[in-house]
Amino acid sequence: MGAPVVIRRAVPDDAPAITEALRAAFAPFAALYTAEALAATVVEPDEVRARMAEGPVWVAQTEGVIVGTVSVLPRGADLYVRGMAVHPARQAAGVGRRLLAEVDAFAHARGFARLTLCTTPYLERAIRLYERVGFVRTGEGPDDLFGTPLFAMAKPLAPTPSV
Repeated sequence: MGAPVVIRRAVPDDAPAITEALRAAFAPFAALYTAEALAATVVEPDEVRARMAEGPVWVAQTEGVIVGTVSVLPRGADLYVRGMAVHPARQAAGVGRRLLAEVDAFAHARGFARLTLCTTPYLERAIRLYERVGFVRTGEGPDDLFGTPLFAMAKPLAPTPSV
């Protein structure tokens, strides 16, 4: 068993390491993206910091190294999940599930009705993870990111019972 993974809120100084985590996670699929879509997916540190101003960003860290990340953006009653990535060496180790659990807890605590995301059809491992934690394909848009195919998924959130 490897070193423990800690999930925590990202800080601006994490931005370069978040970009590197995104780059590592999407590298095996880079040829399937248009250049513009890849640039919108593997965002540079300035964009990572801009996303931090729009909504929370979390990182998964082990032995001081960021091995995963996810960010969210409030959209009315929905919380949009974006920038989800886990370093290939840490995939299948529960890191993605833990990051999504953090997002889920955040959304529940703030009363969001559902989580939404968009993904590409060739990220099969990620799609299986999303489905295992309750996401389903919606048929909602968008269906394209700069020429790279996309589809939308959503996970309804049960209302938190009032006390």
